[in-house]
Amino acid sequence: MTETQDPASTHSREPHHDSLGSRLNWLRAGVLGANDGIVSVAGIVVGVAGATTDHTAVLMAGIAGLVAGALSMAGGEYVSVSTQRDTERAMLQLEKEELKTMPEAEERELAGIYEDKGLSPELAAQVARELTEKDALQAHAEAELHIDPDELTSPWQAAGASFLSFSVGALLPLLAIALPPLSWRVWTCVLAVVAGLFLTGYVSARLGNARARRAVLRNVGVGLLTMLVTYYVGALFDVAVS
Repeated sequence: MTETQDPASTHSREPHHDSLGSRLNWLRAGVLGANDGIVSVAGIVVGVAGATTDHTAVLMAGIAGLVAGALSMAGGEYVSVSTQRDTERAMLQLEKEELKTMPEAEERELAGIYEDKGLSPELAAQVARELTEKDALQAHAEAELHIDPDELTSPWQAAGASFLSFSVGALLPLLAIALPPLSWRVWTCVLAVVAGLFLTGYVSARLGNARARRAVLRNVGVGLLTMLVTYYVGALFDVAVS
């Protein structure tokens, strides 16, 4: 005799909270940051390796690329998220003023939003009234502005995550070309980068519910093309200097 499961206990294990989408976006951004680190630094170190056999020059170029790329990513993310946060705060402030000066019109607006979602006018009005009584700003921010006032994105958190993810990705080609013997360093780097891009392409596809094969092939193809071009640019530079 099989034991029946309580539906409530079954659904309690499912992630129904609102922050799930936000966490998935952060995870996807981290994967893409690591992907950028892999491709960028791989292109630099392979290009320099095409121009010189000097191990120190290749290593220094890779380290410089890692630091510059990570700081650039972090700075860009900080500026972008700061602008977004300022915009969200301005929208919330405007909503506060409207709720203070025209509460009845705002409640009717909220009811209209729920009517547009398919509720009957009577039920929409009841929902709007009850949500307004509980927390008017929260209700309008989520339904009208699609903002959670209690979970605005932190620019410093975004910058730190970008810096870390880029650095972790960049370490892969840097170590792969720095550690092996001279005759193997470029091919070791290529193989390590292909493996890393396979992983980031697969993970990003799964997070976005896309076809993994296409994402992986596109990801690996871009990385290989980048290394091919930069290597021969370095080789041509070496010939020109010689």
